[in-house]
Amino acid sequence: MLRYFLIRLGQSLALMFGVLLLVFMMLRVTGDPAALMLPREASAAEIEAFRERMGFNRPIIVQFVDFLSKAVVGDFGESLHFRTPAMTLVTQRLPATVELAATGLLFAVLIGVPIGMMGGLKPGSAADSLARLLALMGQSIPNFWLAMLMILFFGVQLRWFPTFGRGAWNSVVMPAFVLGLPVMGQIVRLTRSTVLEIRSEDFVRTAYSKGLEPPVIYLKHILRNASIPIISVIGVQFGYMLGGSIYIETIFAWPGMGQLLQLAIGWRDFPLVQAIAIFTSTVVIALNLLTDLVYAIIDPRIRYGF
Repeated sequence: MLRYFLIRLGQSLALMFGVLLLVFMMLRVTGDPAALMLPREASAAEIEAFRERMGFNRPIIVQFVDFLSKAVVGDFGESLHFRTPAMTLVTQRLPATVELAATGLLFAVLIGVPIGMMGGLKPGSAADSLARLLALMGQSIPNFWLAMLMILFFGVQLRWFPTFGRGAWNSVVMPAFVLGLPVMGQIVRLTRSTVLEIRSEDFVRTAYSKGLEPPVIYLKHILRNASIPIISVIGVQFGYMLGGSIYIETIFAWPGMGQLLQLAIGWRDFPLVQAIAIFTSTVVIALNLLTDLVYAIIDPRIRYGF
């Protein structure tokens, strides 16, 4: 287990180094970073002074080493717009994004797993038809269209939920539903297909022949063996939900990292964009590492090849 963990940890650190290198280079391959960050009406003297202050006139290797040494401790400089450390702004917006992503994921799991399991256990039934319908709807309905439709119907006409902002408990219902719907569809489809495959295995038939109660077979034998791909989807999708909710947060004016990233891009606040990109990438890589460790705990066969 320790060898497996160390190998996965080394792969994660190498991937994180690649992310840092990519983020560092993307600002510089497009041209002069000083000219990109300053307004178009900035004079040549202002650009040169800014380049000197930010250290863009130093050799590229020196800049990267300095960037790397500061990134390790979470220092990405000051936001050009807010005049505040960029990472401070990210951590201030983090709770709102985590709340939105966690609520959306909870909805996806609580709906997706039971319906997908019912569809897989009884193929051709009404439950199976419902599972296939939800899987199709979840992965085909455009999120931005659904968000605007829900605002118009549930927010404006029925006035059940707030249409924007983060306030009372019901303010998270609509954005979390819209964010979690595609994940729910994926979980339903994956759970159904996995259960369909597992229910015909020899060990399941043996469990029936031994006289075990169906709920015991469903939970202990079928769901447990189906949990590995489901955990994979949950771990990966939670990371994507944390970093990929830009347009959902923008539509609902949700004060999270996605909305902050959209504003930072519009303001050409590249230190803030870098901080958000690297922080989100770190969270996604950490969640993937945690998912791999859960794999190894649930199914020890995964770590035998290491």
